[in-house]
Amino acid sequence: MATTTSETFQLSIPLPRSLDTRIYVHLTVQAKSIVIFLTTAAADDLSNPPCMGSFVYALPDKFNPRQPLSTPLFSVESSIEFTVRLARLFARKTQLPVYLGSSVSFAGAGLGGTVEEEMEAFRKVVDVVTEKLQASLGLTNGMSEMSIAAS
Repeated sequence: MATTTSETFQLSIPLPRSLDTRIYVHLTVQAKSIVIFLTTAAADDLSNPPCMGSFVYALPDKFNPRQPLSTPLFSVESSIEFTVRLARLFARKTQLPVYLGSSVSFAGAGLGGTVEEEMEAFRKVVDVVTEKLQASLGLTNGMSEMSIAAS
């Protein structure tokens, strides 16, 4: 059952293997779309706004449900791959259009942004957003099976 009004959630999770950097999530769930913004900030850097990252639109493909369509609306080399992967994952699992903006930087991660740190962050974001989407949209079919392997 979809909601008729929008719900907004603002959350933060620690950046994997980082002492003081967090990933901030702004999630808006609407009846016919989902909007997600992600960014990172260190505790001592909260006064400096982060630069704009990539912004991607993804939507489910009715002819091939396993491969959602996506298009970058604004592209920044350092964040585009992460942003596209997340947007496509949420579009496939919710069967709703997803707008996802991300300026997540892994420079503040403990090892400087290794593949493992990026995957840990990806998993954490998926877990946190999935929990909110399940509660907001009342989805259980498919959403409970959301995993990194399926992305």
